[in-house]
Amino acid sequence: MSDSFKGATGVRRIINAAGYSLNGLKTAYRGEAAFRQLVWLALVLIPVAILLPVGYQAKALLIGVVLLSLIIELLNSAIEAAVDRISMERHPLSGAAKDMGSAAQMIGLLCIAVVWSLVLLGAFTT
Repeated sequence: MSDSFKGATGVRRIINAAGYSLNGLKTAYRGEAAFRQLVWLALVLIPVAILLPVGYQAKALLIGVVLLSLIIELLNSAIEAAVDRISMERHPLSGAAKDMGSAAQMIGLLCIAVVWSLVLLGAFTT
């Protein structure tokens, strides 16, 4: 690929990338109810994780699975937006792509439930 297609380099590239990322977060928050719900869940669970009487590794795991679910939701929303941009027509492949994105988020939420349950069980039964 020619350098003329790559755009900015160096510090300018980092600044631009940060701006694009912030725009993506704003767009997801404004337009995706599931993302908003996960942000609010994260705003509750992350401070709780910090305050729990568990080790640093457990805290990292608790926080990590919450952040992972936010990442999954951003990717799921991006898939849905791309599929809708291509066509709003119902197509089996479009439905499969959206369903797989949803399944990924369901597994992410299951990870939150399992990890939080096990860490809390360990913290309060020993």
